[in-house]
Amino acid sequence: METKQNSPIGRPRGFDADEALERAMLVFWKHGYEGASTATLTSAMGISTTSMYAAFGNKEKLFRKALERYTEGPSAYLARALEEPTALGVAGAILAGTIRTTTRPANPNGCLGVQSALTTSDAGQEVRDLLVAWRNDGYTRVRERFQRAVDDGDLPEQTDPGLLARYLTTFAYGIAVQSASGVGRDELQEMADAAMRSWPLS
Repeated sequence: METKQNSPIGRPRGFDADEALERAMLVFWKHGYEGASTATLTSAMGISTTSMYAAFGNKEKLFRKALERYTEGPSAYLARALEEPTALGVAGAILAGTIRTTTRPANPNGCLGVQSALTTSDAGQEVRDLLVAWRNDGYTRVRERFQRAVDDGDLPEQTDPGLLARYLTTFAYGIAVQSASGVGRDELQEMADAAMRSWPLS
């Protein structure tokens, strides 16, 4: 006896939304928020503008989803770095992760969050605010980890966790900018090594 299967409600999208979002993330990563036109995005995603709006909302909402994907994917090294047993290990892992992610041949150079922040005008104020919050979240997580290191005696008690976290995250973002400018992985690693030589010792 045949049973009739229920048809899905609504019209199927006809494309892989996950793959489309991955491609959109790469476009934003390469061109920045404002540099990524709707035409460039939809072409890379392999969908029409109508489909993009139906599946993801407008360009700003698509960017928010792409930034989430970037945070959970290419930028996930930060969360892993914070689990290192020492503050020195945390710092080294953050810089290594930044260099690895911003210079990987299969990906655009630089950092999606930094690239988009550098090219966002007043018209993109909400995106600019989003990226400020994104960077501040990273800084806060590093500061809290360094505060634990001070409390545990891993860092000298006179260490300012906020200043140290600001130094490290600013340096990491600088690496991303240099990578986007064409500076190679070896030179970036030399810069990171030089920075780490001045690390506080307990």
